[in-house]
Amino acid sequence: MLNQLFSFFRTKTSEQRDLAIKIKNITGFTPSRIKPYEQALRHHSVSKTIHASGSKDSNERLEFLGDAMLNAIVAEFLFLKYPFKDEGFLTQLRSKIVSRESLNELAIKINLNQLVVYDKKALQNISLRNSIFGNALEAFLGAIFLDAGFEGCKKFIVDNLLRFHIDVDKLQSTETNFKGRLIEFAQKNNKIIDFEVEEIPDGKNKIYKISVKYDGEIKGEAQHTSKKKAEQMAAQKSYENILPQD
Repeated sequence: MLNQLFSFFRTKTSEQRDLAIKIKNITGFTPSRIKPYEQALRHHSVSKTIHASGSKDSNERLEFLGDAMLNAIVAEFLFLKYPFKDEGFLTQLRSKIVSRESLNELAIKINLNQLVVYDKKALQNISLRNSIFGNALEAFLGAIFLDAGFEGCKKFIVDNLLRFHIDVDKLQSTETNFKGRLIEFAQKNNKIIDFEVEEIPDGKNKIYKISVKYDGEIKGEAQHTSKKKAEQMAAQKSYENILPQD
């Protein structure tokens, strides 16, 4: 084992050795292949074209692989943890765990965001700001799969993420449909609720700005590249502002 470790560090550059140490701090093991991790941590904003087809050496392909691993492993984990829950419950809980916001927060919790290489200008784009580190986490999981196999990837997800950084029992009771709750609350109290939408150009994308009016008064606003998420965010703010007054 020590011979393998010595051989690994002897054949790597100082930058690669430094990266390997940082990866071990996150995963608990020294990687045997550094290249997949280098690619997993390389955002497309700093990637290079490596094939005539236009393919780049960014982390997007590994993101696809990691996403598949994450969904499968989380599904099995929940299936075994909740043997008497139905498909709807399991699907909803998995969606909360693997949501873009959740993964972005998780990447920051494990300090993976400090290893991602990207053009700082990319964070000016709100859609990238909400997803860049979560996407890198999925790519990182793809790299672990290539390096340590399915069991190694599963061990990291279950032991390092699900059991250490995510309170699954608490998450299942977390409310996510604030829009529905707000509409129900308004109807119950004979109030008029209105969701006003403004589309803001953002390069090739668009940002949705949602303003929630409760009885004609704006109670909450939010912006997101997803209209649905912007509505939920604005509804949550509105509900929190309205509730103490009623």
